[in-house]
Amino acid sequence: MARARSRYAPDRGLTARMVSTMFFIGLLYVVLVGVLVAVLRGAWPVVLIITGGLFVAQFWFSDRIAAYGMGAREVTPQEEPALHGAIDRICALADMSKPRVAVARSDVPNAFATGRSEKTALVCATTGLLRRLEPDELEGVLAHEMSHVAHRDVAVMTIASFLGVLAGIITRVALWGGLARNSRGNDPAGVVIMLIPLISAVVYALSFLLTRLLSRYRELSADRTAALLTGRPSSLASALTKVSGQMARIPTEDLRKAEPYNAFYFVPAFAAKESLGRLLSSHPTLEQRLDQLARLSTGLSRP
Repeated sequence: MARARSRYAPDRGLTARMVSTMFFIGLLYVVLVGVLVAVLRGAWPVVLIITGGLFVAQFWFSDRIAAYGMGAREVTPQEEPALHGAIDRICALADMSKPRVAVARSDVPNAFATGRSEKTALVCATTGLLRRLEPDELEGVLAHEMSHVAHRDVAVMTIASFLGVLAGIITRVALWGGLARNSRGNDPAGVVIMLIPLISAVVYALSFLLTRLLSRYRELSADRTAALLTGRPSSLASALTKVSGQMARIPTEDLRKAEPYNAFYFVPAFAAKESLGRLLSSHPTLEQRLDQLARLSTGLSRP
């Protein structure tokens, strides 16, 4: 999955998880579409056209929609010389093409990457992040985001999240449309139609768990490969500590606006503390990330 010419360290564990996630997501997608075709026999061409069209739209436009939703605005080297300079240095280290560079006007200190491939990639930092981090810390964060581009896990997360979006839409339409209320108990077709919300909800839950498991691992992978590329795990650890600590000082309203995009961000707007919340979290805990970086720092310092 990773580009052969990128100098980011390959991660076989990430590759295996991406392949496994895509396999199970594809299987769930086939099951969901199969159920819809079986229930709506007379309208199966419409079902295939709609589901196929939604998939294409999700794949081609989700990165733009996400960037727009997070307020990303592309900037020139003249507007943000420090940001462009940091990304130029990372691209030189990694032997990668330079992505589009953007800034989001937000006091929430964060960064994210979107894009289906290296050619369409966009890396964005918030004004809150640029204001708070030192140059070496900023490079660590941006190297983390560029790792997502190099390993193409951004594209995999985009495709994997589509099934959850589709299942969620079907569940809402079925419930709001009153399919269950309008179905008669003695009508076999009505009973089958009543199962659509249930099946869609199960598919949504399974796809949600699969993407969360992949998301947590990919964040650890990006931390690890970014630290190895720059050779400064301590800078990334410092940035993590600083950004996570600053989140408590950000107004709750601003954090709530950022929360829907947690899976894209360097650090989640809200960190789950309960065990169940951690299971559903898009990121590993701060302790896990710092512990990994500490081990890398010890390993790199050995002669």
